[in-house]
Order: sequence, then C-alpha cells, then structure tokens
Amino acid sequence: MRDETALNVTLLAGGVGGAKMAEGLAALDDIALTIIGNVADDDAFHGLWVSPDIDTLTYSLAGMINRQQGWGLADEGTRALDILTMLGEDTWMMLGDKDFGLHIYRTMRRAKGDRPSEIARDVAKAFGVKPTILLPTDDQVQTKVRIDEGWISFQDYFVRRKCAPEVLELKFDGIKAARPTEEALSALAGADLIIVAPSNPLVSIAPILETPGIREALTSAPAPKIAVSPFIAGKVVKGPADRMMAALGLRADAVGVADRYADWLDCLVIDHQDEALSEEIASLGVKSQRSNILMKDLADKARLGRETVDFGREQLKEGRAA
Repeated sequence: MRDETALNVTLLAGGVGGAKMAEGLAALDDIALTIIGNVADDDAFHGLWVSPDIDTLTYSLAGMINRQQGWGLADEGTRALDILTMLGEDTWMMLGDKDFGLHIYRTMRRAKGDRPSEIARDVAKAFGVKPTILLPTDDQVQTKVRIDEGWISFQDYFVRRKCAPEVLELKFDGIKAARPTEEALSALAGADLIIVAPSNPLVSIAPILETPGIREALTSAPAPKIAVSPFIAGKVVKGPADRMMAALGLRADAVGVADRYADWLDCLVIDHQDEALSEEIASLGVKSQRSNILMKDLADKARLGRETVDFGREQLKEGRAA
C-alpha cells in the first residue's frame, strides 16, 4: 500500500546518469516516480527506430541492463549484427540480438500510427517497470552536432566517432514544431517534487526543456526543483558533457550547470569535492546541498535518491513556512 506521505516525484532524465538516478529513486517506497526521458538521441538503424535513452531507462528499471556497459541488455549476443556485417552493412551502432526484438516491435507499432508515448508505456509494462516513463513529445526531434566536417547525427558523434571531434555547435532538428505530450505537462504540474538527473545538460536535458511548452510548465510548476550535478571536480563520470561544455565556451563544472538552470532551479546537489563552488552557485540564486554523488552500485543510487528527496522535503517545508 502506498504511503500516505508519499511524494509525486517527476524526474527529467537522459543517458546512463539519468538511468542511475531513476534506479535510486525507484528503490524508495515513499515516492511515486514519473520519468520524462530524452528522445532526441533517437535514430533509425537498419530500417528500425532506436530510442537509446528510453531503452536504457527501461532496461535499467527492469533490472536487465548490461551493468558493465551501462546500456544494452545483459547476456546479449551479436549474431544479427554479424550477418549484417557479412552482407556489407555498416554496423558501428551496437545493437544486440535481444535488443533488435524491441526495435522491431517499436518500428512495427510506429508504422501502424501508434503514439510513441503509448509504445513506450506498453514496453515498460511488458518489462515489469513500475515507475511511469513518459516522453516529452511524440514528434521526431533529433540532436545534431556540428564538427569541422559539418553537421552529423548525435549517434554518429557519440558512438561511431567516440566523442573525439570538437563540438562547434548543437541543434535539435524538429524541436520548434514539436508538441509536448499532455502526460509530460500533467506530470510537471502535478508533481510534489521535480528532480533533474545528473545527465548531460546540453544533449540529454536541453532537448526536454526546449520542447515547446515544457520549460514553461516546469517554471510554473509549484513543486521545488532540484538538480543533481553530473560533475565531480570538473569531470563527469561518463560521457562527453565536460568536453562539450568547455568546447562551447561554457563552464564545465557545477557552476556551469547551475548557470544553465538558474532561471528555474531551487537547489543543486553537488559533490563534497565541489564544496568550494557553493558561494558561486549561491550568487546565481541557486541553493546547494553537498553529497557523495558518485553512484557505483544500487546502494549508492538509493542513498543519493534518498538524500535528494529529503532535500526536496526540506524545500517543501521552507516553502510552507514562508
């Protein structure tokens, strides 16, 4: 039975860091968790529509993720890719045999005209995922990265080129025409607490926020807004966020994150190693709380989830007192 004091928590998440935060929050029994995931990493491979961040959330929350990689399914094979390689196809995007099954299902459903949100919901249910996974939009939005050679897809930059080229510019194709899902807007409006995962601010969180209507819903939501920094002493645990932010002239540390979110963020959870940045963060109008934000295992994830929710409860109490 759900605890009467349970909070409705809405998490904005993308990538491995987002999935880790989702796992930690899902381990708590005093919250009802809804996750708005990133769809701008989506792309087509071998005629199939692949949604990497949503799948990583789903696999992680189902306890089926490949822990060593942080993405894909555990106990996976590559026989389908082996055949495609033999047939002369370019197979730099790693898709496992079981993974292909999900991509086939998603593509079939999309071809029938089913809403991507409904597909994601049905997939999560089939995988036994208890938190609600929502999409910010059912429209196609894709992150593009400009390098010396020109514009390329995010997956080309991230997987094929292993984040090696310097990033000169980012854009989200289709974002201006995208419409927010009613489910995402309702999740923000009805949240008791809104948390932003330690995901890449530029390519995981920004596409969610820049979906027309989402930022406005977030800003106007009465719930406290807390973000967890993806940086520890100026470095990220995984991914290219530090290099991307530096290349684009942004501060690649917790202050840089606070600056990007300052117009709506109440509190930023930073690592103990970044305590010296607290005053700079405060100068942006953002409170900070310190924790060990490195998530090595489920115990770490649950601890950080617990602490973040408790920070949120403190914000709620302060708001009521005011």
